[in-house]
Amino acid sequence: MTALPAMMTAIGFDAPGGPDVLKAQQRPVPQPGPGELLVHVAVAGVNRPDVLQRLGGYAPPPGASDIPGLEIAGRIVALGEGVSRYQVGDQVCALVAGGGYAQYAVVHEDNALPIPSGLSLEEAGALPETYFTVWTNVFQRGGLKKGESFMVHGGTSGIGTTAIQLAKAFGATVLATAGSDEKCAACRDLGADHAINYRTEDFVAAAKAATGGRGVDLVLDMVGGDYINRNYDAAAESGRIVQIAFLNGPKAEVDFRRLMMKRLTHTGSTLRPRSIAEKAGIARELEAKVWPLLTEGRCKPVIHARFPLAQAAEAHRLMESNAHIGKIVLTI
Repeated sequence: MTALPAMMTAIGFDAPGGPDVLKAQQRPVPQPGPGELLVHVAVAGVNRPDVLQRLGGYAPPPGASDIPGLEIAGRIVALGEGVSRYQVGDQVCALVAGGGYAQYAVVHEDNALPIPSGLSLEEAGALPETYFTVWTNVFQRGGLKKGESFMVHGGTSGIGTTAIQLAKAFGATVLATAGSDEKCAACRDLGADHAINYRTEDFVAAAKAATGGRGVDLVLDMVGGDYINRNYDAAAESGRIVQIAFLNGPKAEVDFRRLMMKRLTHTGSTLRPRSIAEKAGIARELEAKVWPLLTEGRCKPVIHARFPLAQAAEAHRLMESNAHIGKIVLTI
């Protein structure tokens, strides 16, 4: 086996700020602990939480690397004590609590998954963060069932493109909001039954019209702010709203009478701070219920742009522009 280097290139920052604070740095190659894998990273996904971390608003959980990056794909080059499922040379994709923007990263074997058959490493690197997030929020917390109606805001984001495909694959009627006719067309191409241009249409009225006045059973919202009241209006009786982010701010003046009168459930979650065991549970469900869909080609990651690791700042600029449709990845 080729000897591993002592140092690696990673992307870090010395102080919060704009994309230009992201710089290539030399860091020690991490060592895998008990149950962990050391992965030679080929691809790292770029996600909104990375931007929030760069801005100083989303610190890594205790014990996690301060290097940004929450999802990777690559080849295992070393094993920690007690690893049983994988061997050196196996290719995996993985959810990490930090450290993805680097040549090497460690992950617990229970939070790694094999590459779905037929997918490239690049495609696999765009899977973990969005698929873990959508599965836990739409299906575990949101309880989406076949025959129900589902609306996702930000339909052309990495989360949105994943949610559209998975909800459709599991038999839901899918509504998606997006900010242009081009993006709405992309949502329909991915399987959305109804795509709503929020700049020219009232998504509440459109949701009611699409459901015969009933409203939607489940809303996945990453916007927050004034969308909270409007989600309550758009929801059906006994509907559910799952909150995963607050792009328009975490505070709003809300009329909670509708929550009571319509018997709504409003919940939310974060993924990064969860324990290895909790993430492992999500991974097992994904492998059993979703990985076959990827192998069959019924779902597929949508990759909008690729940047070399050294151009992480450019990747963040694109993310903040909201011009992308699907995922942005760093190739290493």
